[in-house]
Amino acid sequence: MRLARVLVLSLAVAAPLAAARAPLSAAGDGHAPFTIEDVKSYPFPTELTAAASGSRLAWALDEQGRRNVWVAEGPAFAPRRLTSYTADDGQELSSLSISADGRYVVYVRGGDHGGNWDDAVAVNATSVPTPAKVQVWSVPFEGGEPRAIGDGDLPVISPGDGRVAFETKDHQIWVAPVDGSAPAKALIAVRGENGGARWSPDGSRLAFVSSRGDHALVGVYTGETAPIVWIAPSTSRDGSPRWSPDGRRLAFVRRPGTGGAPDPVLLPRPTPWAIWTADAASGEANRLWKSPDTLPGSVPSTEGGTNLHWAAGGRIVFLSYMDGWPHLYSMPADGDGSAAPLLLTPGPSMAEYIRLSPDGRFLVFAGNTGPQADDVDRRHVVRVPVDRAAPEVLTPGTGLEWTPVVTGNVHTLAFIGADARRPPLPMTMALSGGSAGPRAMGEDRIPPAFPAARLLVPRKVSYRSPDSVEIHGQLFEQATAAGAGKRPAVVFVHGGPPRQMLLGWHYSPYYSNAYALNQYLASRGLVVLSINYRLGIGYGYEFHRPPAAGSLGASEYQDVKAAAEYLRTLPQVDPARIGIYGGSYGGFLTALALARDSALFAAGVDIHGDDDRNVRFAQTVDLVQRLAAAGVPYEELVIPDDTHHFLRHANSVKVDRAAAEFLERKLR
Repeated sequence: MRLARVLVLSLAVAAPLAAARAPLSAAGDGHAPFTIEDVKSYPFPTELTAAASGSRLAWALDEQGRRNVWVAEGPAFAPRRLTSYTADDGQELSSLSISADGRYVVYVRGGDHGGNWDDAVAVNATSVPTPAKVQVWSVPFEGGEPRAIGDGDLPVISPGDGRVAFETKDHQIWVAPVDGSAPAKALIAVRGENGGARWSPDGSRLAFVSSRGDHALVGVYTGETAPIVWIAPSTSRDGSPRWSPDGRRLAFVRRPGTGGAPDPVLLPRPTPWAIWTADAASGEANRLWKSPDTLPGSVPSTEGGTNLHWAAGGRIVFLSYMDGWPHLYSMPADGDGSAAPLLLTPGPSMAEYIRLSPDGRFLVFAGNTGPQADDVDRRHVVRVPVDRAAPEVLTPGTGLEWTPVVTGNVHTLAFIGADARRPPLPMTMALSGGSAGPRAMGEDRIPPAFPAARLLVPRKVSYRSPDSVEIHGQLFEQATAAGAGKRPAVVFVHGGPPRQMLLGWHYSPYYSNAYALNQYLASRGLVVLSINYRLGIGYGYEFHRPPAAGSLGASEYQDVKAAAEYLRTLPQVDPARIGIYGGSYGGFLTALALARDSALFAAGVDIHGDDDRNVRFAQTVDLVQRLAAAGVPYEELVIPDDTHHFLRHANSVKVDRAAAEFLERKLR
């Protein structure tokens, strides 16, 4: 039996790696091959946000690990850097927001907010003796020195006097002036873990969630000496408080408390939830809507969860999977719960990154829908009114667009966009009164060495698993010259697992990194197949939540195995030289593939982090011991103190280079 070779990349002693060799096949376009450093030099914008009035925008831009706040203002929307962080130090920027008057940008520096635990614990990717803190910062929009206004996370700016409420590491709520003119002080320190703060429209009160372990309460802070107003307290787990536009009422989500008879381990049960509305002054509440008692009707697990909004015209908007797709629904806030909610987004597509317009009249979101059949594997910006099912794709085409926001004056749509070659950039377009298409901001931030013109446009492919489930993928390959020999191939398996790989640069920094690595491997002559196996999003509930998947049977693995079988049918692929790599849950499936089917997979790379807040590092330690005991050839590369997401650019490049070199060396 053939033993597959394994490279374990787990980000404190590194095994020596062989020097890189010549490419397996030349690009054939007259250009020298590009390097990992070249294709990894792209800038990556995140955290796009808009002021509640006017036309001001802000976002975070990661330029090879140097993360800074950028801003722009209409009508010109000329981008301008607001901060001057110059080190590749792994310090993330998150929770960007602009004060209601547009004068300040508030953000968090530090932490790892893609983790499953310890989001707000400091990251020390450079291994300095004293790590940086996770802090809330403020900087004037017009320019000036940023000021740290408190140690904490998840800031929310008051629309009234500009106070900033934020969560401390011991899960209490503190407050500080937005200009940093006075020290932060405790605002709410009641029993429980307190967070989820939401200021009332006039900024005089603060709704929050107090988690008590087996139950959770929604409370309203009204003043330093006034008792907390608890909203219909019960044994339930309440959350997601949302103010009505007039500030008199609240909507919130109610789920059952913990306890009771345990659910059967092998039999999934629905997780019910309901929407309630309450009088914010008295705390009296009534149930508005209850989820159906079905598995698809359970609390949605896609981006934003229930995505609860209180919209204009007295309407409540939310997301549910109850018809088999993550769709948006709307209903009157004054209903008695008897009427069915209005489906706003019919059809086989999903809604992510949902934002309510400043006037509350419409929603914008990223959806895998559009006029082209391949749009199921893209994202486009969609607009839909809150009171009727009239969705409109605003950004059709072969690009990808996500995280839309609407400027406070409701004149301009901003979003982040990319395509198969051009990396993500913030973009703007007029919402009405003009025919001009989207315009990119900051194209000059793409380095000259970035090989945009030489990147491949991945081809959409599909294949069938043994049980006839259709699996979508993206195939990266150079054109095959006449008489060329067969090539090695690699299957890329994403993590999550609720993720979807796309026909271009991804909206996640983690998966844009994977996209860059796939492009690099293809440039070196490998055929790369990136797959969307079951358990992923984008293809409906039955695909997202299949039977016997994960720990109940790993039914998704048959999609991975079928990917290798599909590659073996391609005339340009050498069936004896197929590798596999993946990170996070994709790393689990990589290990499973190498264990079960070494006859199919000749080598693999399994990736996660040392300071990993998604996957316990002990799993890699255990895997290495088992590989050694079984006599399986393996190499390891461990980089101390970086996270699941490789927040330091230099570490990310090192990991990608090692993965590519290993696969190329073992699949020659």
